[in-house]
Amino acid sequence: MIDHAPKKSPVLPGVASAIIWGLGQLLNKQPVKALFFFIIQVIIVMIEFLTGNYTNMSGGFSFRENGGFFLKGFWGLVTLGEVPRKMSILGLTDGDHSIVLLINGIIAILFMCILLSLYYWNIKDAVKTRKLANETGHTPKTREYLSELWTSMFEYIVLIPSALLLLFISVMPIIFGVLIAFTNYNGAHLPPAKLVDWVGFDNFVNLFKMPIWSSTFLGVFGWTIVWAILSTVTCFFGGLFQAVILNNKRVKGKKFWRTLYILPWAIPGMISLLVFKTLFNGQFGPVSQFLLDIGLTSERISWFTDSSNPNLARAMVLIINLWLGFPYFMALMTGVMTSLDKEIYEAAKIDGATPTQEFWKITFPLVLSATAPLLIMSFATNFNNFNVIYFLTEGGPVNSQYQFAGYTDILITWIYKLTIDVKMYSMASVMSMIIFIVIGSISAWNFSRTQAFKEEELS
Repeated sequence: MIDHAPKKSPVLPGVASAIIWGLGQLLNKQPVKALFFFIIQVIIVMIEFLTGNYTNMSGGFSFRENGGFFLKGFWGLVTLGEVPRKMSILGLTDGDHSIVLLINGIIAILFMCILLSLYYWNIKDAVKTRKLANETGHTPKTREYLSELWTSMFEYIVLIPSALLLLFISVMPIIFGVLIAFTNYNGAHLPPAKLVDWVGFDNFVNLFKMPIWSSTFLGVFGWTIVWAILSTVTCFFGGLFQAVILNNKRVKGKKFWRTLYILPWAIPGMISLLVFKTLFNGQFGPVSQFLLDIGLTSERISWFTDSSNPNLARAMVLIINLWLGFPYFMALMTGVMTSLDKEIYEAAKIDGATPTQEFWKITFPLVLSATAPLLIMSFATNFNNFNVIYFLTEGGPVNSQYQFAGYTDILITWIYKLTIDVKMYSMASVMSMIIFIVIGSISAWNFSRTQAFKEEELS
């Protein structure tokens, strides 16, 4: 049977919902959906009205004085405040706190993004429903719509709560940290007594143009790369070496040796680091005293503080990190080796392969293929390995050519000093962005080249 009923334009409900949320649904004879969208609009208006000061605008409208959650949030994000607080006899006067305004502005923007998504859904739903009614001659009831929505969008509906938590707990701090890099938030501009201003790319320019900053950055960044590579490689091959030995048939009591070697990893790292720091203390450490007593040295060795020999401190940090890190790779590779197909080795022996050839041609490639993603993760972890550097050397020995950094400082410990010691939050934020770009780029590029990633793409 051909439906000769006149077709109604889907533009009208779309425009109606764009003006008043839910009005298009009401025109489509869906009162429950119309009420749902209309309530959302009412809530938005009420939040702005109740959090603002719209009842007292005798002196004209002001975003600072009259704006509510959204309008004042946007104003604060743009201006970062206009009136600093001052100390008086009665305490601090009323004024603006730039960092609070920045955070409130970010929250307002995130909420507005969510509301814009609902606004788009409201309009799209009104248009789509009218088109469906024109094609089928039937307007779905609310129950039918909800059933179809639950079936087609189940995965997204379940993910929405986690996505919202992720947005405000993880994404918001990242946005805040990025925006700080474009301000002059430092010791000379500390709220609430001083306001923070937007400075654009000045911090990035200063990092590379001012000699004291550029030389420090290049020196610290270079050592960070060297540290990340060497600490990862030494732990990887140290763990591989131990795993190969423990996997040998001639080794007795394998469970005992595995338990013994796993202890450095099982003990909290901070405790081990503080013990090593005491052992190798240049003034009263037992290691320096022992070497002095047996005559190997004529004076105490400053393992971590000798500015004339900074490579000694760097080598010590790498050695101690090897002690803490090799058990992880040992346990990982032991598990990989036990799962390797023994027939491969039997075929290699029949072909006359030596144990060395078996290792480099069979064991090592298979282990590397299985552990490559974790190796990349280990590199990223070591790039930001704050604990080992800070608890052992605190970035020392002192380097007079560096700005607030020492010879063993890596980017993350330098950032810590910039924030805690000298309150240069904006420059620390610039460093954080550089770390993110470097780690993200290297990890993404390397991981995309691993066999595990390629196999996942094929599947």
